[in-house]
Amino acid sequence: MAFSKADQFKSSDQTLADLGRALSHPARIAILKTLAARNECVCGEIVEALPLAQSTVSQHLKALREAGLIKGEIEGPKSCYCINRQAITELETLLAEFVKSLRGNNSQDCC
Repeated sequence: MAFSKADQFKSSDQTLADLGRALSHPARIAILKTLAARNECVCGEIVEALPLAQSTVSQHLKALREAGLIKGEIEGPKSCYCINRQAITELETLLAEFVKSLRGNNSQDCC
């Protein structure tokens, strides 16, 4: 049986990797942009904004919700989603710290 070694990395690195996985499809980026533009959205409206089937959009919404990037409520036949502002702020902070660490102290390229 294989064991994950993810727990041997810093919590912030694990979180950034999880958020990165959630953002790894252009449809998910488009969904986030749609939600940001409308501030709140019904699933049907998201489907209308994308060139994807409703079931595919639902799978992408699920991935974004599981990562915590969006919040969702189901009210009868309608599902309403909005951006989780706290998660976006955390993503912004983690990404800024990561990029800063990549720049390091040396301003010259190594190769």
